[in-house]
Amino acid sequence: MQAAHPRLTLVACILASSLAFIDGSVTNVALPAIGADLHATPAELQWTINAYLLPLSALLLIGGAAGDHFGRRKLLVIGIAIFTLASIACALASDLTVLLVARAAQGIGAAILLPNSLATLGHSFTGEARGKAIGTWAGVGAIAGAVGPPLGGWLVDAIGWRAIFYVNVPVAAAAILIALLYVEESAEGELPLDLPGAFAATVALGALTWALTLWSSHHTFDATVAIGLAAGLLATGLFLWIEHHRGARAMMPVAMFGSRAFAGLTLLTFLLYGALGGVLLLLPFVLIEAAGYTALQAGLALLPMPLGMGLASRVMGRVTAQVGPRWPLTIGAFVVAIGFALLVLVDEDASYWTSVFPGCLVIAIGMSSVAAPLTTAVLASVDDTHGGTASGFNSAIARTGGLIATAIAGAVIASAGPALIAAFHGGALVGAVMALLSSGTAFLTLGGQSAKH
Repeated sequence: MQAAHPRLTLVACILASSLAFIDGSVTNVALPAIGADLHATPAELQWTINAYLLPLSALLLIGGAAGDHFGRRKLLVIGIAIFTLASIACALASDLTVLLVARAAQGIGAAILLPNSLATLGHSFTGEARGKAIGTWAGVGAIAGAVGPPLGGWLVDAIGWRAIFYVNVPVAAAAILIALLYVEESAEGELPLDLPGAFAATVALGALTWALTLWSSHHTFDATVAIGLAAGLLATGLFLWIEHHRGARAMMPVAMFGSRAFAGLTLLTFLLYGALGGVLLLLPFVLIEAAGYTALQAGLALLPMPLGMGLASRVMGRVTAQVGPRWPLTIGAFVVAIGFALLVLVDEDASYWTSVFPGCLVIAIGMSSVAAPLTTAVLASVDDTHGGTASGFNSAIARTGGLIATAIAGAVIASAGPALIAAFHGGALVGAVMALLSSGTAFLTLGGQSAKH
């Protein structure tokens, strides 16, 4: 059944999710300024990103399931409110510790609002209209991400890094107002919440991220790192055991992986968004620290990537509804791999147009073929009662990929001068291999999935 106010529902969902998209892209550009102002080491700078990504990736599942249980609109509004208050706390942070706590609170808010914005769309639209709505959601979200880096760069240069967090307040206010007035409530009240699973997932991701961050930034594998990795792997095993024993009551029902397509989409998402998260973190940092770009110039340098994705995503939503997700995802991820490989052209003295632009443009073309088809395919792989859970799980996998990539990226961030450029080239090639593997995964696992659910 179509929503009573479909366009306003779409606007509310786009505004809400744009908060999370803008925040991620803006903060990457502001990292050098935050580091200089708060006297942060490279490892501490990584935690400026990871303090946000950790609760986001760990709690997306429970955020989606809570929406299915208590009401998607209610949780959407709560998530936006938490995110907004945390953004104000980030802007007012007097030291790094306060900033990291506020960033973690932002991550909690984003973990609630993101899966419920997408699940609200999935519930409010049907058939081809759902494909178009999700394509528009992905496209405008990408454009919001495109506005983020140059806007953030300009704010950092003109006012200071604290201003980037105040930008969220008017967007959030508009999203809450439209959601309360025009978005219909939807819920599947009989679904239980899986708190033990959420706790185990949070511990697992926290321990793994902490250990990988220490390892990459200090370049040593010591007893502390080993203990962290062991604890993370044990907690991962505990999480899988809990999910298996809870059966249909699990927030990540293991039965979903009985579908070859769903398992393939999960692996593809982890590899591709992990690679993308790492490169989007490192590229502006390298341009500012090694190539002498201002924050605004570094933000503008990234513009082709999300802008190209935004312009093509709505079209790809319609194409996927007709041909299915296999070929858009296979070809798109392969093109992204070429784009990552082209980033080895980035150098201290090279022109933007010959070193940075080619890779960004090709990545944009490839990702535009991935974003909407991936979202549509994931929602089509489960029944409506698990809409929030499925979208939450896929978003969690994407953020987990980015989280682990950020933890490992410390090896690059800790470098300086020519060594920073060389380390970045290595990271870009690793990203290319990951994108290539995700392309192969799409081709091998999505063969039997039809265009329409």
